[in-house]
Amino acid sequence: MMDTGTAKPIAVIKEEIETAGESLAERLAQYETDPRKGVQSLILKARRQQEKLQQERDRLQQMWVFEQKYQDCQAICGIDEAGRGPLAGPVVAGAVILPPDCEILYLNDSKKLSEAKREQLYEEIQEKAVAWAVGIVSQERIDEINILQATYEAMRQAIGKLSVTPDHLLVDAVHIPEVVQKQTGIIKGDAKSVSIAAASIMAKVTRDRIMVEMDARYPEYGFAGHKGYGSKAHIEVIRQYGPCPIHRRTFIRNFV
Repeated sequence: MMDTGTAKPIAVIKEEIETAGESLAERLAQYETDPRKGVQSLILKARRQQEKLQQERDRLQQMWVFEQKYQDCQAICGIDEAGRGPLAGPVVAGAVILPPDCEILYLNDSKKLSEAKREQLYEEIQEKAVAWAVGIVSQERIDEINILQATYEAMRQAIGKLSVTPDHLLVDAVHIPEVVQKQTGIIKGDAKSVSIAAASIMAKVTRDRIMVEMDARYPEYGFAGHKGYGSKAHIEVIRQYGPCPIHRRTFIRNFV
């Protein structure tokens, strides 16, 4: 049994465990025989965190299945959109090419993530992606050609802006017309493919930032909160004040 009279202070052990990095298992084994409850509590907490981290890595590995299926391609690009349903603002598409050895923990469908986590992942994707881009199609264009065609247009924009030309597209649910690349549509792809999940985050964060800017321009509509979606409060404001320049006229016919 360890002599607790000459043992390291628990605060020191805590710091060692938190900064152990790749040597964490070795560090935990070093203190396994320490009888102090505080030390054993630190070990238990660290092991639970290890288990959660492994579970997250296992989940992410499953999300590489489509990228691995087409691994003979030079550049696999995930495509997704944000903003097909709102009553106001543009539709935005994201396009992301990730390197095959890329690990971005907690990457997932943007709708399943908090705003803070999306912002964090947005920065990490920018740093780690081989290439990324967004396409933005305005509310005027949506009214002109309809939301589905506008979504396709935003996706083609995003693909065209990439600094690396992709040779295979993984697309969330749809088939993009008028593109030369081979493509695979994946139902609920933003939860099944790391590339599509990354694209969904780039699109969602970009669009949310646009809507926050629009909130400053048209504060009475509350765009920073609902991001243009048809909440009860948003519809009531439209009825009270009428539409503003960023409302989609074809989407609000029932309210105006």
